[in-house]
Amino acid sequence: MADYIYIMESRLTPEQQRGVTLVQEVARAHGMNIYLVGGVVRDIIGSASIRDLDFAVQGNALKLAKDLEKAGAVIEGTDENLKTVWVLLPGNLRGEVTSARSEVYEKPGKAPEMSPATINEDVRRRDFTMNAMALSLNPGSRGLLLDPFNGVADIESKLIRILHNYSFLEEPSRMIRATRFCARFDWQFEERTKSRYDAAKENNYIDHVNKKVLGHEIEQVAHENDPLKVMRALEKEGWLAVLHPHWSVAKVDISGLNHLMKVREQMLNLGYTLDAGPAVMYFITAKMNNNDVHALQTAIHRKAFVTAWKSLEDDAKDFAKKLLSKDAATPSQAWKMLSAAKPETILFTAATSKVTPAVRKINDFFGKWRDVKRRLPLPEMAPMRITPELPEYPKLAEEVFLLLLDGKLKNETEIINFLKPYSPPEPVAPPPPPRRGRAKKEVKKAVGPDGQPIKGKRGRKPGSGAAAANPTQVEGAMDEKGNPTTQLEKAAVAVGKAVGNVVKAVTDKAAPLKAASAKVAAAAKKSAPAAKNAAPAKKAAKPAAKKPAKKAPVKKNAAKKPAKKTVKKKK
Repeated sequence: MADYIYIMESRLTPEQQRGVTLVQEVARAHGMNIYLVGGVVRDIIGSASIRDLDFAVQGNALKLAKDLEKAGAVIEGTDENLKTVWVLLPGNLRGEVTSARSEVYEKPGKAPEMSPATINEDVRRRDFTMNAMALSLNPGSRGLLLDPFNGVADIESKLIRILHNYSFLEEPSRMIRATRFCARFDWQFEERTKSRYDAAKENNYIDHVNKKVLGHEIEQVAHENDPLKVMRALEKEGWLAVLHPHWSVAKVDISGLNHLMKVREQMLNLGYTLDAGPAVMYFITAKMNNNDVHALQTAIHRKAFVTAWKSLEDDAKDFAKKLLSKDAATPSQAWKMLSAAKPETILFTAATSKVTPAVRKINDFFGKWRDVKRRLPLPEMAPMRITPELPEYPKLAEEVFLLLLDGKLKNETEIINFLKPYSPPEPVAPPPPPRRGRAKKEVKKAVGPDGQPIKGKRGRKPGSGAAAANPTQVEGAMDEKGNPTTQLEKAAVAVGKAVGNVVKAVTDKAAPLKAASAKVAAAAKKSAPAAKNAAPAKKAAKPAAKKPAKKAPVKKNAAKKPAKKTVKKKK
């Protein structure tokens, strides 16, 4: 099941996916199970071009019409008998929503008796195995493929196989459809199907064909990718005369049709989604008289298709006049007009108009003007920080493009002068990264006041103690976690300078005390009866700073202990 979800999502275009979602949500709101059926499932699995979207719901599809219209779809027609709604989905996509039903044929060619049914019964009423499949769009089974007749195998084998032996007898129009599929896909009949087809053709089953069904086959010829090839195949089998007695390949404007198909292919490559069917119908019936054309138009049940076919010439003439008016005098004005026009109108005007200036503008719209648009963003935009990430970029890019079309921005200087007001300010430079490794390295190399390297101890933070006394040797500072910061570095330098000054002042004041202490120690040595009884230099140094040296009474055995201290001091 997961494989078919992936195949479905990868094969549908974004517009087609949105169309599927729209119909799916409307059906769920009505509590109806919904499935993709018929040709769209065949084309998804067979990797063919998906022309339209066919849905089947378990319920009355006519009840969805109003909500589909509210959601943005255009209702092109309904069939009360078949419980079918033909819609034009957003993005110019053709679709069909029908009720799941069963069919019972009482007589060959007669309309069947229909009744509401499940999706399994709906699949079994169809024409060929390749079309007798359904793909679930329901939450609990999304992507589940219903294939009771193994249609996937026939698609891989490129075979057309009927579901039962009476298929061509019950509905003779299936012979026309089978021929059309063979021409479109270059497939072959399965052996049993071929024998049943030949028997039905020989016994003139086509004489009992339901006339109402022929209108669908007429319209389908116009939607073929190669309608001329299909018409030749139908004419060879005699089915083109069944669709209309006076319709033949000789009535086709072949040169005009080929030119139309080239323009159509060009528009598809540019990303257009368009319904070329009405324009194709115009050329494949170009040499038929008005009465025969009217008969074909009457046979087609999809009235929106017929209306578009009838209005092609008038719409093209009016559009060509607009392209020559003042509203499209400049290239930028013509670009806007062509961008807002219906793709089908542009297609038919380009294929049929004899007004050379109008056709030239259409050709420029497809080619030269789009080359100008591909130049965006301009090389001058990047240095000025005008990038697609800016919110106002789309509007600015469109304005620049229109000015380039009209030749109002001819050189680099004019482009820069125009873009300057839209250039955003330069971004603020980020703070420099922390110099973590360098700070630690410099702390290890810090020296003390005496010029000797400071050997740090474990647990001791850099920037404190003796290292702080000489802050000029420390370029980095550490915070509480050991990480350097710029503010701490400045504070450490300031504190280090202050401590250094204090240490220097204390050292300068202590110098006279050291000199006086040395003099007292020398006098004590001379006056003492023995070196052992000499007064300690440390004790004599204190009164020496205030008063002249004064002999202290010497006691026995009292000088031994201070004598040791004196010797230690000298060391």
